[in-house]
Amino acid sequence: MIEESFISSRRPSPLGGRKPTKGDLAEFANDNPDAIDDVLPERPGELSMLIVGINPGLWTAAVNAPFARPGNRFWPSLHQAGLTDHLVDASLGLAAEDEAALLARGIGITNLVGRATARADELDKQELRDGAARLVRRLDVIRPRVVAVAGITSFRIGYLQPKAHLGKQDTSLIDGWPEEIALHVVPQPSGLNAHYQVPDLARIWRGVWESIKD
Repeated sequence: MIEESFISSRRPSPLGGRKPTKGDLAEFANDNPDAIDDVLPERPGELSMLIVGINPGLWTAAVNAPFARPGNRFWPSLHQAGLTDHLVDASLGLAAEDEAALLARGIGITNLVGRATARADELDKQELRDGAARLVRRLDVIRPRVVAVAGITSFRIGYLQPKAHLGKQDTSLIDGWPEEIALHVVPQPSGLNAHYQVPDLARIWRGVWESIKD
């Protein structure tokens, strides 16, 4: 049950809770740098894990909810990992109760780049580098214990780490990264990524979460 003291600052779905049409999706393929709202606490230092997507998809932007497109493996894998107490359905928008539960657990969500696209590979290299640098600056305010970036290819480009692999990263290689904040790169959970199914992703999420206790 949602805490009475919790008041969401996120905007409701622009579509008012209905399913996006093809026409709706096309309207969100624009240059808006803030296509969706983050899931973040009001005060710094309250997050155990900050999950960072690459950028919003068009469906996600249309309903203002992270990883919202049906078929995305993010929410099923997070639930299978035990990080949510039920399977979140964000396809029509993120319920305030689900947002509150994430924040109470110490989980926040943002993106490297705020502009919505149909595919992450539509972003140019400079957008990724600018977004990567912006995330580093924001960490001084958000102060999570661990950051998990979902997408190795975009991570390599954004942080100029062409040889980086999935897993825990050496943050000394990233200019300005706070040394007390751990960094992991996890697979992109999009349904287009056939290499990692829900059980694989769940195992990885559990590993990142359990690393916080180490």
